[in-house]
Order: sequence, then C-alpha cells, then structure tokens
Amino acid sequence: MAVSVKKAIGAGIAAGLISGLVKMGWENVFPPRTEERDAENPPYKTMRMLGLSDQVLRQKYTFSGHEIEWPGFIMHYGFSVSWAVIYELLRHKFPAITKGHGTWYGIGVWAVFHLGVMPALNVVPSAKEQPKDEHLSELVGHMVWMWTNDLVGGKVYDELSNKD
Repeated sequence: MAVSVKKAIGAGIAAGLISGLVKMGWENVFPPRTEERDAENPPYKTMRMLGLSDQVLRQKYTFSGHEIEWPGFIMHYGFSVSWAVIYELLRHKFPAITKGHGTWYGIGVWAVFHLGVMPALNVVPSAKEQPKDEHLSELVGHMVWMWTNDLVGGKVYDELSNKD
C-alpha cells in the first residue's frame, strides 16, 4: 500500500501539536535547564541568532491573568510539527524508524540537536559542559515526545485512511 503524502502530513501536524504539548509538560515536571540558563532558553537564543528583535521576541498574550510570551511557542511547535511530519512521511517507507515506537528516532533528534547543532551554534554549552540533569531531561523528553508522535500520528493516519 502506497503512503498518502497528504494523510501523512495531516497526521504529522496533529501528532506534532499534541506531542509538543507533551514535551512542554515534561519540561515543567523535569526542567532541563537551571533558572539562570533558562532566562533565555534555546528557542529564544535561536530566534535571536536569526535576527529577531527583542520587540518581536517579547510579544505577549494574556490568559487567566498571566502574561505569556508566545514567540518561543512558534519555535517549539514548529520544531515538533516538522519532525513529526518527517517521521510520518518516512515511517511507511522505512518502518525501522518506528523501533521502540519512535523512541530511537527521538534519541537521534536529541543527539543531533542537543549534542551537535545547538552546541556548535552556541545556543547551549558543549555536550560535556551541559549538566547531567539537562541530558537526562532532554534525552527522555525526546523519547516520550516521539513515542507520542508515533502513537498519535499512526492513529490519525489510520483514521484518515479508513475514511476512504
């Protein structure tokens, strides 16, 4: 059976949005960074490197009396949705990436970004300089994130396919 690109993209978007919530919740329970290092977290550092101004980065909305900066959410959910869509597109052609319900894929994404790309760009310290708590939180968080993508994306794809 050939993969439907449209259904895979739809499933990836749904999975990425839900898994983004899961990852954000994970980080509230197991914060990866100290408060000092989180004063400007990786999404904000990355956006600043891309040339976005403080005026853009510090935009807020208010909900239930809380002022919440939303630009970091764009980066967070953009990352989550992008990798979930890629996963959904690849899982049908290369089923091996679904090993461990995508947890190995999540480990790969973590390693590439948290041990490679982000330290190389000075978004986070080198892998050796990152605290063990950060490694643990991010590693397991990426595994849970991709496990969520695997379950949600697979279910959404199947549901979309059953409507044919």
